[in-house]
Amino acid sequence: MTFYKTLSLFTAILLFTNCNSFAQKKDNYASKIDSVIQNSSPSDFNGVVLISKNGKTLYSKAKGYANLENKKPLTIDSQFEIMSNSKQIAAVLVLLEVEKGRVDLNSPIKKYLPELTQTWADTVTVHQLLNHSHGIVDLKKPLAFKPGTEFKYGNLSFNLIGKIVEFSTKKKYNETADALFKKLKMNHTFCYSKDKAQNLATGYFSLKNDMKPVNGSQITPESFGADGIISTVSDLAIWDNNLHKGKILKPESYKLLTKNTILSQHNFFGKEKEPYGYGIRIIEKEPVKYLGHTGLGDGFSSVNLYFPESDVSLIVLENQMPEDSGLFYAAGFKIKNILLKSDLLHKK
Repeated sequence: MTFYKTLSLFTAILLFTNCNSFAQKKDNYASKIDSVIQNSSPSDFNGVVLISKNGKTLYSKAKGYANLENKKPLTIDSQFEIMSNSKQIAAVLVLLEVEKGRVDLNSPIKKYLPELTQTWADTVTVHQLLNHSHGIVDLKKPLAFKPGTEFKYGNLSFNLIGKIVEFSTKKKYNETADALFKKLKMNHTFCYSKDKAQNLATGYFSLKNDMKPVNGSQITPESFGADGIISTVSDLAIWDNNLHKGKILKPESYKLLTKNTILSQHNFFGKEKEPYGYGIRIIEKEPVKYLGHTGLGDGFSSVNLYFPESDVSLIVLENQMPEDSGLFYAAGFKIKNILLKSDLLHKK
């Protein structure tokens, strides 16, 4: 073999090696997420995933059934009960009232809920309802701890937040919430109503190899602020894009929403306590900072995360709840970890 032929062969091998190396280095987060969705076990993934960046959808996929009995498939437009992700929306509605001067976060809740006769209504503040540091465990019982000293998560405080919104706006909660959704063009999002199901998926409890449909809903008009919103992955991406870009709240209000006011621990976000704002967690100990919350109930689970440095949203909505609590949000957790290692969050 001549020198030139040897050189040409060496060059070709070098080029092939470099190309192959480049291909291996190329970020393949989408195929990894596909693998999680297709191969999730022990219970199959039944839901919808959407990833957006700069307000544009980069990845979206639906797998499974909206209704198992009639084999109706899930689609990107399928609606889900988002459960506790509703709390962030309630917090925003209260902050909009703060901006109008109608609500003071540091005032006792008795000012806005005059029907409360408990003595603690004169000491618990709106701020403490919003960050779960109020100590209320039951409307008929004494406080569990001094307001502001501990974090105890629950729905009751945001039931009251919903009522404060009604007191301040002099409108029903669903009217105020729906008006905001309409303004944002979240056309498939609304407060739960039996006669307004539209494209709502059926919720299921997954029991080993069986899926049991959930009959009815825990949502009532009194709980709209805590768990009452129906939405889609696309509409929640619109929500994130508006909320985190300053299109809903003024900068000072957004800072209040996302300010570290107390620490709390949640298994989806790790074993250590992380900052909590108003219906939103601020995760600072992962490789990339992000904001987010989860929701669970009625056979539904929801994950909504926002990564501010790269302007990326991850939304995972499922219409199944595993019997084993250790499997809650299992697919969402894996997808989150794929993103945390991906170029998507590390490149502008």
